[in-house]
Amino acid sequence: MYDPTVARLTYRALLGRRRAAILFVLPALLIVIAVAVRMFAGADDQVASDVLGGFAIATMVPLIGVIAGTGAIGPEIDDGSIVYLLSKPVSRPTIIFTKLIVAIAVTMVFSAVPTMIAGLILNGNGQQIAVAYTIAALVASIAYSALFLLLGTVSRHAVVLGLVYALVWEALFGSLVPGARTLSVQQWSLALAEKTGGNGAITSDVGLPLATVLLAVVTVAATWYAGQKLRTLKLAGEE
Repeated sequence: MYDPTVARLTYRALLGRRRAAILFVLPALLIVIAVAVRMFAGADDQVASDVLGGFAIATMVPLIGVIAGTGAIGPEIDDGSIVYLLSKPVSRPTIIFTKLIVAIAVTMVFSAVPTMIAGLILNGNGQQIAVAYTIAALVASIAYSALFLLLGTVSRHAVVLGLVYALVWEALFGSLVPGARTLSVQQWSLALAEKTGGNGAITSDVGLPLATVLLAVVTVAATWYAGQKLRTLKLAGEE
């Protein structure tokens, strides 16, 4: 189910000069914000939770997921270079699964690591806040990568759709509108953070059992459907 050649090509595409520069911007901004907040507000658990929850989890993680998830396959479909992979003796579900693993790895590195660093800067991991939000970033990275990889497979406007989802649904509705929170990857990941953090430090509108089920279902379903959609792509001369 994992092909090293596909993985190498995907890493090369995601970590190219232009895309890598974009991937570094948000983590760097989070670290700068954390340093500035610590300098002016000192170590405060509530402030740390607000920064990590409001920026890292609500904005940074889904945006990095968009870049990694759609970038793992969307550009290859758009420019036709996916034909090279489809012509090889590699099953299409294997291509999707391999690209998903790469997208997850990239998203985790560029979201979970800076979240942990920012948390340590903000309050030294008081009430396990840094660890809790890092776990949330890791879990959310998996679901976002699967969702945005699916978008990259089914639509030529995957980046636009992904940005709308990340900025409007997750960052806006997922944070502010009570009914929408139940269907928010952000809230599902926060359910695990709530369990890890100190009492009352982090809250989620979704219970841990339901969040775990929804995260698993969305990840598996999106990966499976992306594999099925890739099967429908036809090479020249196949018809």
